[in-house]
Amino acid sequence: MTATDVVARQQAALLALYRRHVGPGDRYALVDFPDHANVGDSAIWLGEIAMLRHVTGRDPDYVASWDRFDMAAFRAASPAGVLFLHGGGNLGDIWRHHQAFRETMLATVRDRRIVQLPQSIHFRDPAGIAAFGALVAAHPDFHLYVRDRPGLALAQRHWACPVDLAPDSAFALGRQARGVADCDLLMLMRTDDERVAHDPVAGDAVILDWLDDGPLPERRAGETRAGHCERLAAARVNRGLALLSRGRRVVTDRLHAHILCLLLDIPHVALDNDYGKLSAYIAAWTADSPLLA
Repeated sequence: MTATDVVARQQAALLALYRRHVGPGDRYALVDFPDHANVGDSAIWLGEIAMLRHVTGRDPDYVASWDRFDMAAFRAASPAGVLFLHGGGNLGDIWRHHQAFRETMLATVRDRRIVQLPQSIHFRDPAGIAAFGALVAAHPDFHLYVRDRPGLALAQRHWACPVDLAPDSAFALGRQARGVADCDLLMLMRTDDERVAHDPVAGDAVILDWLDDGPLPERRAGETRAGHCERLAAARVNRGLALLSRGRRVVTDRLHAHILCLLLDIPHVALDNDYGKLSAYIAAWTADSPLLA
């Protein structure tokens, strides 16, 4: 299988996912905008917007980050339509503010379908699995997508809702133009709560993470919140693409560095985070790529 085939297979799976829930002209909202420096979450957001715009032909009626969600504004802007929850790797108890927001949406928005876009799942405390399951069971129309088979098995075993395996929405971005490399080996390694110690790599390497924001665009006069969020996400993704392009080869323990390397045609090595997120995703979707050493 070629690198192009691996990307195309995931794009086709994403298109089928989104078309299950919306069609041409349908209204929708997308919430939990990732207003932070982690490039991966912004790549997911851009992919979600690209896919939703492709399927519906329109922009979201309402967007908000977890800490700026306003129920009255949401209902005024989005009186009907699917509520999409941003995908990623925060369904569980590592990133509690995102999980608490997700639980609030399930508990308080009960008049429409809620679709959780593809997530990885990890609970360090098993009690959280049952607590989330109670909210899921009480919601009349919740649909869950997970990015790997261990997450699929957990969700099917514990939660009473439709659950399906789906790739990460960042693949909707498609192939990206690679910049000029300035080092033989770039190591983009986690410095946050999912990091794990790895054996040192022989030879000289540039070692960094992508959690520091560069200059960000200010909101323009008359610009919608959705439009501004999209430009913020694009600035962060462009920063990440430029960082990865520096390496003729890349070593990373970030899932979206792996994904963006696939989109950039960069040979790379993918190491795991602290709960096996990368190996589980690779086993489900990207193991056939010749770019993966």
